[in-house]
Amino acid sequence: MRRVMVICVGRMKERFYAGAAAEYIKRLSRYCKLEIVELPEQRLPENPVPAGIRRALAKEAEAIRAKLPPSSAVAAMCIEGELRSSEGMARLLDDAAAGGEKCLVFLVGGSFGLDEGLKKEAWVRLSMSPMTFPHHLARVMLLEQIYRGFQINEGGKYHK
Repeated sequence: MRRVMVICVGRMKERFYAGAAAEYIKRLSRYCKLEIVELPEQRLPENPVPAGIRRALAKEAEAIRAKLPPSSAVAAMCIEGELRSSEGMARLLDDAAAGGEKCLVFLVGGSFGLDEGLKKEAWVRLSMSPMTFPHHLARVMLLEQIYRGFQINEGGKYHK
């Protein structure tokens, strides 16, 4: 069974997001061993300066790197990443498995995104849209797209 990990900065507090995420986590149990890792978001003042944001993102990146399993393909979710269709996501799932990586890891940053160095180190950078979404909603959307990708690869009826 494939191993998929989603490393998220920030804890999901809203019940409606948590409920939606739980549904996709349940559905994904048929296709992969899914692990969700939540890391704390660095605290910043109300109006942080750019240097403070960079320092906070660097600290979050250290915590993320500490959780990355060896031999993993890392997909960083970021607005400047590549836009892919659902079929493209399905191919990404297959490509990661065919590449021999033991784990496919998706990174979802916090309110200020992900550290630039971490994004550059990733196997692939993905964007859901040029629009900005709350990072908790992005997590739910990502889980849904991973599920949809497995359904596409299986020839399931979920994707129309």
